Amino acid sequence: MRFSFRALRRRWGIAAPRMTVRTHVAWYWRALGLVAVLSISLTLALWMYDAGRRFAGFDATAASEELATLHGRVNQLEEEARQLRSTMASSESRVQIEKTAQEQLVKQLKRAEAENARLREDLAFFENLAAGRAEDKLAVPRFKVESDALPGEYRFRVLVTQGGKDRDFNGRIQLVVSMRQGGRDTTLMIPDDRAPETTAYRIHFRRFYSTEGTFRVDPAAVVKSVQVRVYEQGVAQPRATQSFNLT
Repeated sequence: MRFSFRALRRRWGIAAPRMTVRTHVAWYWRALGLVAVLSISLTLALWMYDAGRRFAGFDATAASEELATLHGRVNQLEEEARQLRSTMASSESRVQIEKTAQEQLVKQLKRAEAENARLREDLAFFENLAAGRAEDKLAVPRFKVESDALPGEYRFRVLVTQGGKDRDFNGRIQLVVSMRQGGRDTTLMIPDDRAPETTAYRIHFRRFYSTEGTFRVDPAAVVKSVQVRVYEQGVAQPRATQSFNLT
């Protein structure tokens, strides 16, 4: 191998290439340093952002506290509204109960007044009967019909007297209901002459006979009047009649 002085001088002389010596750093240390730099940069950016908002008049801490206060106030108002709704429902329930009780009292008062009037009539009748002023024949001095609780239901009261005769009366009563139904006038017999005879409308008395009962018609029918007929046993024609108009 030929030795070349020129080549040696190029390699080791002044014109030789420069050599750089660097310290070897592991990759994980480099990564750790990069993360530290990024964290510091992010913290600094957030601090600058928060400082800028505070400088502009916005405080995140104060806003959070105000938001928490508003949430608490909203919850308090919702609770107060719930209590008010509950109180209002209870008040409405009490008012409804009082209204129902008042209506029942009014109905009871009307029934008591009607019963009182009926008792006065009975008292007057029995006073006349005791004084001997009753009619000297079979008669129906009192007959009344009124609507009852259910639609199409009616209640009747009838009083039959016999004066001047000291014997028992055997017979029956019959109701003739005149009403308008379906655009036409019609008549209902209670009990029907064609129906088997029942004991509900049989009567037996000497001086007077008082009874009451109910009958039903079609709720769509309008009852105009009711007539009571008193038949003596074995006689086809009624011995006494009385009518009551409802319209």
